[in-house]
Amino acid sequence: MKLACAALCVVIAVVATPVLSQNRPVSNRPGRFLSLPNPQKCASRPKQFSYRGHNYFFTGHVPALANKKMDWLDGRNLCREYCMDLVSLETQEENNMIFRLIQQNDVPYIWTSGRLCDFKGCENRPDLEPKNIFGWFWSANREKMAPTNQTPAGWGYNPWSSTGHKKQKQPDNAEFDINGTSESCLSILNNVYNDGIAWHDVACYHEKPVVCEDSDELLNYVRGTNPGLRL
Repeated sequence: MKLACAALCVVIAVVATPVLSQNRPVSNRPGRFLSLPNPQKCASRPKQFSYRGHNYFFTGHVPALANKKMDWLDGRNLCREYCMDLVSLETQEENNMIFRLIQQNDVPYIWTSGRLCDFKGCENRPDLEPKNIFGWFWSANREKMAPTNQTPAGWGYNPWSSTGHKKQKQPDNAEFDINGTSESCLSILNNVYNDGIAWHDVACYHEKPVVCEDSDELLNYVRGTNPGLRL
């Protein structure tokens, strides 16, 4: 089910390790917006692996991006320039594919397009309450996620971790209790809490590498505005 919500413009912030800062971060980049695709980058986008007609790439395997880490919104915008977006994990098979990438390359963490609907336009929505269970969606395609306390339909396991900073099942919004910053973005962490590879809610300002996935919406837009461009 698609989630009816406005496009996210301003990013909050994000954690990379189990040691959370006591100081709430201050944004020095107000009014940040989603990037438009770059047709030439779209045509030459890295295509490292594919699934169900979508191409993907991991920034750690692109020489020019190998050492680059970015916050959640910057991660989205990097992907969007290539007619892609942060990866959305809508099936167990796709999730397992990304888990294998992380395991085989010893990647400590990545961003996904997962986002909590806790911004303007998400208020007064009984279908999203309580938000920690019903308020998560894939921002890349605006598809609502399964409730966080349930195994998604067609899956054999719940991908959310059973533990975290507060030693509670994810999502736990742990950083909010420390410095008032909401953990509104979905990251995959690699055994950070001795919990294997699993989903965690993380504050969106933390910097991580990303996996980008083809965006049908952006590819169709560039295809329609650039006749003859091979994508």
